[in-house]
Amino acid sequence: MNLKVVPLAICVVLLVVISDEIAVTNAVTCNPLQLSPCAAAITSSGNPTTACCDKIKEQSPCLCQYMKNPNLQRFINSPGAKKVANSCGTPFPKCT
Repeated sequence: MNLKVVPLAICVVLLVVISDEIAVTNAVTCNPLQLSPCAAAITSSGNPTTACCDKIKEQSPCLCQYMKNPNLQRFINSPGAKKVANSCGTPFPKCT
């Protein structure tokens, strides 16, 4: 009975290690400068570019962090930023 448990335990450990490595490689690096392609669309009535929408989607896990930054709040919470997020099909986060 123990001989069957050992290979199963080894497989479980390997799966955990592999899944941790996959999660690390898919992590987003939060950098508000990545949103620079959206600056014109946020500050004017223009439509966002494809590059802007790609960056908004990529950086969406970081938006709550950006909203907590006093230097970025006025841009991230602006009507223009919400318009860009909606135009790109990226739901605006509800941060706590």
